[in-house]
Amino acid sequence: MKQQSERLGIEPIRQLLAKLAVPAMTGMIVMALHNVIDAIYIDRGVGMLGVAAVSIAFPVQMLITAVAGAFGIGGGALISIALGSEELDRANRVFGNIISMVILFSMSAAFLGLTLLNPLLLLFGSSDTILPYAREYLGIILYSTVFFAFAFAVNNVIRAEGNAKIAMITMLVSAVLNIIFTPILIFGFDMGIRGAAIGTVLAQGVTAVYMVVYFASGKSSLFFKSAYLIPRWLLIKQILAIGASAFARQSSSSIMLIVANNQLILYGGDGAVAVLGIIIRVIMFTMMPILGIVQGLLPLVGFNYGAGQPERVSESIVLGLKAATAVAGVAFILVMALPKQLMMIFTSDAALIEMGQSAMRIMFALSFTIGAQMVISGIFQAMGKAKAAFILSMSRQVFFLIPLLLLFPLLFQLPGIWLAFPVSDLLGFLLSLWFIKRYEGIFFKAKLPDLPAST
Repeated sequence: MKQQSERLGIEPIRQLLAKLAVPAMTGMIVMALHNVIDAIYIDRGVGMLGVAAVSIAFPVQMLITAVAGAFGIGGGALISIALGSEELDRANRVFGNIISMVILFSMSAAFLGLTLLNPLLLLFGSSDTILPYAREYLGIILYSTVFFAFAFAVNNVIRAEGNAKIAMITMLVSAVLNIIFTPILIFGFDMGIRGAAIGTVLAQGVTAVYMVVYFASGKSSLFFKSAYLIPRWLLIKQILAIGASAFARQSSSSIMLIVANNQLILYGGDGAVAVLGIIIRVIMFTMMPILGIVQGLLPLVGFNYGAGQPERVSESIVLGLKAATAVAGVAFILVMALPKQLMMIFTSDAALIEMGQSAMRIMFALSFTIGAQMVISGIFQAMGKAKAAFILSMSRQVFFLIPLLLLFPLLFQLPGIWLAFPVSDLLGFLLSLWFIKRYEGIFFKAKLPDLPAST
């Protein structure tokens, strides 16, 4: 059977990026839409404290996806390069080690999370009034850790071999089932916040089963084999080295939310936590198409880099930068023009709407720069340049945003928390421009200079 991945080195770049990115964008948008609808259901069925509770629990879910993403994206980059070099056995060994690590991690994470549930939620910024709701929600969500981590990691593997359509379907299955289950459980069975959590668990379980069926059917270039599941330290080290940038990006987002929620409780109270929870969902919805472009770009760059086709790598990068910047610009315009209307989608609480529309405009003030930052970080990741990808992934959240979240409220009170976001966007963008300048031979010329081994 002709390998699914072979077309990555043959078909026109523009056509390939569309084939890979559009399904990824579609899946990401539907996933983000699911988060939006979830928040609406929770606000209508539980109220402001329910929205705040999910916002407090969200960093835990993000930490799980951060580790799963490190396995899936880091391993996916190695798989793309191996397939480009026609090393199918190596690709399958990487795949098997991803599965082993996901199972081990997810079981450990669920046990620790359930054991330390209350201390975790208090650490993550929960107030006494939010805590009962957050405990009820997260206590159920943690039972789906193995499904959630498996689905997130393996989705990136499917995309790495160039099968963006199946990767999209897996996201659609999860999101659509969640959208169906959640209102039935919240309103039909009067389960409140528990209904939202159970709906997520059921949807993730079905998605994991769908992925297992896909690989068992023989439609993939990869396949399950027990011998490949045996952990190999060298492979694991390589997977984690490349995946560290994805882990840094996602885990730093989780740490950022923990810091922000604690600051918001101090300077704005429960309502401010709920406002951030709503705005984070708007950010996810507007930025998910960019992430779809990046995910479509990763196998294209990785495969052609492994196959030694520098012209195709360069063309892919330039096209990806243009597409991501255009999407970020459109999102910026929409949010700047319609902040009140966006807040009203989620809540009818006048105080939350008033606070939220002002906060949203401030937070999105320089959001049009994010597209280029995400693409540039992804490019280094796709080529296995772990250090450069790690620095770029860490920069906006850890080096810039978290310190500003701690400093600005001392100077500007609650508005300082919102202001920290655009300032960090600017600093992250300037750092990305520096990386472009340093490695312009990769970005804008049809050649692939040897990068230093440490980058």
